[in-house]
Amino acid sequence: MINRQSLRAQRDLVASGEASPRELVDAHLAEIDRANPLINAFVQVFRDEALAAAASVPAGPLHGVPVTIKDSFDIAGYRTLCGSRLREDHRAARDAACVRKLRDAGAIVVGKTNTPEFLSNYETDNWVVGRTNHPRDPALTPGGSSGGESAAIAAYCSAGGVGSDGGGSVRWPAHCCGIAALKPTPGVVSAAGHFPVISHPAGMMGVAGPMARCVEDVKILFDVLRGYDPEDPFSAPVAPVDAFGEPPRIGVWPQFYGTPVQQQCHDAVLLAAKALEQAGFAVDSFEPRGLERAPNLWAFLFTELSAPFTRQLLEGRRELAHWTGTEFLDAIADRPEPTGRKVVEVLSARDAMRISLLRQMKDVPVILTAGAGMTAFPHRQRRYATAEKEIGLFEGTFPLVWANLLGLPALTVPVAGIGVQLVGMPYSEDLLLAIGQRLEFQLQ
Repeated sequence: MINRQSLRAQRDLVASGEASPRELVDAHLAEIDRANPLINAFVQVFRDEALAAAASVPAGPLHGVPVTIKDSFDIAGYRTLCGSRLREDHRAARDAACVRKLRDAGAIVVGKTNTPEFLSNYETDNWVVGRTNHPRDPALTPGGSSGGESAAIAAYCSAGGVGSDGGGSVRWPAHCCGIAALKPTPGVVSAAGHFPVISHPAGMMGVAGPMARCVEDVKILFDVLRGYDPEDPFSAPVAPVDAFGEPPRIGVWPQFYGTPVQQQCHDAVLLAAKALEQAGFAVDSFEPRGLERAPNLWAFLFTELSAPFTRQLLEGRRELAHWTGTEFLDAIADRPEPTGRKVVEVLSARDAMRISLLRQMKDVPVILTAGAGMTAFPHRQRRYATAEKEIGLFEGTFPLVWANLLGLPALTVPVAGIGVQLVGMPYSEDLLLAIGQRLEFQLQ
C-alpha cells in the first residue's frame, strides 16, 4: 500500500506523477479507518479538510505528503486540548509555526494526535478521547507525551509529523514504537504556538521536533521545520554544524552510571556501536563526568517548579483532571513550594554541569546511549525488571532527561525494533542525522 512507503518515497511518487496527493490522502484516511479503532491515536481527523487540500496543495519539498500534528500545537479554528477537559472551550486563532511551515512546504495535515493531560506523563491517556494503544500490542503503551503521534506514524496513518519533547516526549514514544525522532537544540525548530508555552526559566528543556519511520524522513521534515523565528524566545539565527568530513569519535554509554537498563535496550546499543564501527567511525566506551544529579535537576524544573501553577489551575476543578495529569503532581504533594533561591541554585548547577559536559565533548562530540531504560510496557506499569535489579519509571527515563536538562540535540534511531540515541553538541543536528542515516544503512 502506498501509505506504507517512506515519506521520501511518497513525496517522490507525487513529484514524478506516479501518484497524486488525493491518492496519498485516500490511502492514509483508509488506514486511519482501519487502525484507529484499535490504537485510538487521533483526537481529530481532518477528513474533509485533507481532501480539499489535496486538490490545491502548494508545490514544495513535502508536496502532497500526509502528516499529523501532536495536539499541543495550534491549528487555526480548532481546539488545542493537550488531553484536558479544562481546555474544551479553547479555539486557536492561527497555526503554530510548525504547522504553518509544513503546510507551506506542501504537506497535508490529516489529523491531530493524542497526548496525556497537560503532556505530563510517559503514557498517553485522558478524559477527552481515552487511552492510546501500541500498534503492535494494544496491551502496551506507545509512550507519551507524543504517544498518539508515534502510534499514528508507526501504524502508517501518517508519513510523519511533529511532536514536542521536554523530558523525552518524542524520543521515548519513538523508542517504544520503533520509529525515529529528533529532539533539536532549543529554538532550532520554532515552538511558537505550542501549549504549554515553552519559555523561561525551565524552557531550555522543551522543544518541538519531527517524528517519522526512518531517519531520512526525519531529516526531510527537519529541513522544512528548522529556521529562526523571533516568536520563539530560544530561537537564534545560528548556522548549523556541518555534517562530518572525517568520521567523528562516538562515545558509547549504554546506561546512566549505575542505573541499569533492560537487556534489550543494552543489546541495541551494542548492536548500533558495532554497526557504526563497521561503517568507519571511531567508537569507544565513554562515561561523562559529573551528570549524576542531572535527573534530579530536571525533575525539579519539569515538575516541582510548575506544580504551584498546575495546582492553581485545578483548584475547585480537581474532578475534571485525569490521572495522567496529576500522577507526578501527587507524588510531590508533600514538598514545599519552590523558592526563588532554590530556582537560582538549580539553574546555576545546570549551567555548571552543561559547561563541564561540553568541555568533555570536544573530544567525543557524539554519545551513543540507550533509547530508554525499558521498552514499551503494559499500561500503568511502574516497575521494570532488568538483569541487575528492578527499576522504576523515573529511573527508566535517566537516559533521556539529561539531554533535555542541558539543551542538547538527541536523535532516536530505530535499532532491533526499539531505539538507541545519538546525543550531540548544540546545533549539531545535521551531524546526528548523517550518522543516524549511516547507522540505518549499515543495519539493513
